[in-house]
Amino acid sequence: MGNEFSEHRAHSAEYFGDTRDSWWNHDYVELLARRWGLSRVREVLDVGCGVGHWGRVLGGVLPRAARITGVDRDPVWVEKAAERAAARGETERFRYQVGIAEQLPFEGDTFDLVTCQTVLIHAADPAAMIAEMVRVARPGGLVAAAEPNNLAGALLDAAVLRAPVEETLTLVRFQLLCERGKAALGEGHSSLGELVPELFARHGLLDIQVYLNDKASGVLPPYASAEQRATVEEISDFARRDFWIWSRSDTHRYFLAGGGEEHDFEACWAAALAAAHRNAEAIARGTYASAGGTVGYIVCGTKPFPHSSRHLPAPPLHRDR
Repeated sequence: MGNEFSEHRAHSAEYFGDTRDSWWNHDYVELLARRWGLSRVREVLDVGCGVGHWGRVLGGVLPRAARITGVDRDPVWVEKAAERAAARGETERFRYQVGIAEQLPFEGDTFDLVTCQTVLIHAADPAAMIAEMVRVARPGGLVAAAEPNNLAGALLDAAVLRAPVEETLTLVRFQLLCERGKAALGEGHSSLGELVPELFARHGLLDIQVYLNDKASGVLPPYASAEQRATVEEISDFARRDFWIWSRSDTHRYFLAGGGEEHDFEACWAAALAAAHRNAEAIARGTYASAGGTVGYIVCGTKPFPHSSRHLPAPPLHRDR
């Protein structure tokens, strides 16, 4: 249990722990497969694959003949993803290589499905990344992104309902300024999920659909399930290390870049840590409980065929009625 990559210097390491294995309900992923017509898919590209979580989720609903290629800018994650595939005996089905999302190392019109999970939120130029995803998708193929509105999470915790109003407003303002600062520094927009449909439309994708991930990670004492134990362990670990959404140094940079004042930072940081420590203390007492909701969007669109009589229209995606 826990996160073997905790405090690793590579990008997103703090969020590659066991809790990531519980981001999706399997029956919901099966529903996506029917909506997207994944029975037709044979070549998949997982952009910004990390250690392979999202590709593995999709692998469970893709045809056995489908091959999933993962690409990540960080060699350490490519190595770890390959190790995990080898441990499962799936090295032929899952392949990984180093590559930059804004300059994908593939020919155009190659993949039936090009997808990413919580990657656009880290992109300095998400439009450039989407342009590349569209380029390497085949005509009639699908481009899909699973991206959150993380700011909404500032209000999705039972503790918020009990906290003084001013404290809650302080934390929401703190997170908003930090998210804006992170974007201003070119390090990504943490709530970009709200903007993905518009970006897809700008890049010429058709039949754009937007769904909500239906997964909530409810936590109730005595935290008996593996998923609940992973969740409370992560909350407690972050509090123990005084890690908020980001480290103190990153939070400070983002806050100032987002328009925050230096003299306000310490009070905001103290409020964030106080809230985190209260949750950790409640876990230790066995009194912490939460519905565990998030706001995660799944956006998909179809790459059009070129205007030519040589091409037939793309087959329609399967839709549930």
